Amino acid sequence: MFVLTLFTRIVILVLAAASLNLIMGYGGMMSFGHAAYLGIGGYAVGILAQEGFGSGFLQFPVALAASAIYALVIGALSLRTRGVYFIMITLAFAQMAYYVASGLARYGGDDGLTVYKRSDFGGLINLSNRTQFYYLCLACLLGVVFLIWRIVNSRFGMVVQGLRSNEQRMQAIGFPAKRYKLVCFVISGTLCGLAGALLANNTDFVSPAVMYWTRSGDLMVMVILGGMGVLFGPVVGAVAYLLLEELLSQVTEYWALIMGPLLLLVVLFGRGGIMGLLGRLNRG
Repeated sequence: MFVLTLFTRIVILVLAAASLNLIMGYGGMMSFGHAAYLGIGGYAVGILAQEGFGSGFLQFPVALAASAIYALVIGALSLRTRGVYFIMITLAFAQMAYYVASGLARYGGDDGLTVYKRSDFGGLINLSNRTQFYYLCLACLLGVVFLIWRIVNSRFGMVVQGLRSNEQRMQAIGFPAKRYKLVCFVISGTLCGLAGALLANNTDFVSPAVMYWTRSGDLMVMVILGGMGVLFGPVVGAVAYLLLEELLSQVTEYWALIMGPLLLLVVLFGRGGIMGLLGRLNRG
């Protein structure tokens, strides 16, 4: 049961990391506030459940819509800038969401919100059954990976990757850079909102801590560790990171002191992350 719960959590965070890879790896947009959508998706489920709306057919669309709207607002403002200014604006918006959630006294405030009943899908699937819930999360992950694959190989995806390489040249050709990047940003935030809705059902709890900047940092590390701009990079990176975290935390409470140097070694000697390292080993 513990293993199933652990792997369900891993699958959900892999989904979140894959959504970040869409803008960071393929679009070159270093968002340091991506965890905000995890929290927004989770709170959409938790607040609706608290108010007596337990249907998953309502909760999940609201979670996706709320994440999309927030991503649209952040993207519309942050994409006017670039570099460190873009990073700081996305971080500022994520921290703003964190403080707003902390101030929601009706919904637990700093202590978080307990989700007493998981999303109800009218008997089609029982989310209280851990096995069924795991397969739902896995199906969502496979669907998201397939969607990202279709996006990056489409004309839209090629333009986004072109903007990452040389934005001025793409604009000179006639592509509206900000519009393409904004659509990509919104898609990414919406997919992460789905991960947030699943996470709230998995833990039966949602907390402002999910939105804190350190969680965004974790997602960035997962993407970089696996390999940015590679379809299965965040999958490999997130699985490696979370399994290492679980194993090391059982050995010592100072597991971060061991994890840090290990990640540093991968970044220094494994350009392109684990996927890049594996690619070079295969060629060698």
